[in-house]
Amino acid sequence: MTEKQRILLIVEDDPALQKQMRWAFDGFETVAAGDRGSAIVQMRRFEPPVITMDLGLPPAPDDVSEGFALLGEILALAPDAKIIVLTGQHDRENAVRAVGMGAYDFFSKPFEPELLTLTIERAFRLHDLQAENKRLHQAQAGAMVGLLTRDANMQKLCRTIEKVASASVSVALTGDSGTGKEVLARGLHNLSPRAQERFVAINCAAIPENLLESELFGYERGAFTGANRQTPGKIEIAHKGTLFLDEIGDLPMALQAKLLRFLQERVIERLGGRQEIAVDVRVVCATHRDLKARIKEGLFREDLYYRLTEIVVAIPPLREREGDAVLLAHHFVRRFAQKNKRGTLHLADDALAAIENHTWPGNVRELENCIKRAVIMAEGNRIVAGDLGLEATGDEGLEYLNLRRVREVAERQAVVRVLARTNGNIVRAAEILGVSRPSLYDLMNRFSLKKEN
Repeated sequence: MTEKQRILLIVEDDPALQKQMRWAFDGFETVAAGDRGSAIVQMRRFEPPVITMDLGLPPAPDDVSEGFALLGEILALAPDAKIIVLTGQHDRENAVRAVGMGAYDFFSKPFEPELLTLTIERAFRLHDLQAENKRLHQAQAGAMVGLLTRDANMQKLCRTIEKVASASVSVALTGDSGTGKEVLARGLHNLSPRAQERFVAINCAAIPENLLESELFGYERGAFTGANRQTPGKIEIAHKGTLFLDEIGDLPMALQAKLLRFLQERVIERLGGRQEIAVDVRVVCATHRDLKARIKEGLFREDLYYRLTEIVVAIPPLREREGDAVLLAHHFVRRFAQKNKRGTLHLADDALAAIENHTWPGNVRELENCIKRAVIMAEGNRIVAGDLGLEATGDEGLEYLNLRRVREVAERQAVVRVLARTNGNIVRAAEILGVSRPSLYDLMNRFSLKKEN
C-alpha cells in the first residue's frame, strides 16, 4: 500500500483529542481538520481513503447537524471513502443514522485505540479491494465492455476473442444461459475492423416464428396485413457491421434454410419482394444448446452448423471461474449501491462465503439479480448472507484459505499420490518429489503416513 493510500483524515474539533488520535494512529499518514470547511479542503487536497469524524463540530459542537452535513458532503465528493463516525457513548440513534447514510462504521467515545486501529485497517483493505476491482473493470472496459474476470480460463478465452476479431470468420459462442455470451459478442465486434459500424442483436428464441422471418429479412409494403411501409430486417440493418444471432439453436427449420442461403450467397430478399439485396455483415451466433445433439434429433441443419461454427468459443459457467463470483459481487454491490443511493455498502464475511459456495445455476445473471435484491433489502451498510437469500456457510471457507493449511493439504496429497505410484519405494518417491529421504520421512511422520512393509 502506498503512502498516499494510507492517508487518514481525522475530523475532530478538540485539539487535545486530535493530537492524541494522531499519536495513537502513527501507523498512518494522518491529516486533521477541526471543522466542516477545513475537512472539505483536506478531502480535496489529500483524497484520503479513510476518515474518522466526530458528529459534533463547530459552530455548534453540541449539535449533530454540522456533522451530518459534512458526512453528506464527503460521500458526495468521494463516494468510495470509508467514514468511521465517532459518537457519544449513548448516542446509538445518530450512529445508526450515519451508517444508513453511508458511513462505514461507528465507534462510541471514549474508544479503545487498538480496536479503532483494527477497524481503520479493515477500512483501508476494503478500499484497496474495491479500487482494484474498479481498476480491473476500467482496464477491460475498452473492447470487452462489461466483462470482469480474474479466472485464467476466461482470460485465455478473451485472448481467443482478440485473435479471431480481425479475421473474416463466423464465430459461435456456446455456454449456459447467463454466462455473458452477448458481452463477448460485443467485445468481438469492438475489436474488429467493423467496430465503427452497427452491432445488431436478435434473440431467435424470443420472437414468434411467424414474426421472426420478417424481423430477420424485412418486408415490402403490402407483403401481409399490416405491412403499411417498406421495412428493412435486422440482417440488412447490420450491413457493414456485426449481426448477433442469440439462441440460434432455437431457430425454426424453415428459417434455417433461408439463413443458410444468405450465408452462402450474401444476398437477401425482403418478404413480398423480388429484388436481391447484397449485404456485407459478420455473423456471430450464440446458444446454450448442444447443436450436434440437435442435428442428430433432426432439429438443426448440419450444413448450417458448419457455416456458423468456423470458430467455436465455449464459455465456462460461473461456478468454474475461480474467484469471479466474489469479484463480480463486489462490482455489482458498488454499482447498485450507487444507483439506489445506498452509500458505501459492503459484503460481510458470511455473505462472501455463501457466494463462494453457491453453484450459481443461473450464472452471472443470477448473481446480478441476487446482489440487486440484497442492496435494496440490506439494513445498515453491510450485506449478510440472509440478504442474499443464501445459506451462511460459516468460516470454513476462510480457514481453508489460510496459506499454511493450503500448502499442508497440497503436500499431503502429493506425498500420498507419489507413494502410491511408487508402491512405497522411498528412494523413488523422494526423487519424484524433489526432496531428500530424511525430508520425506519427516513429511510422512507429520502426516501420519506409515511406510508399507
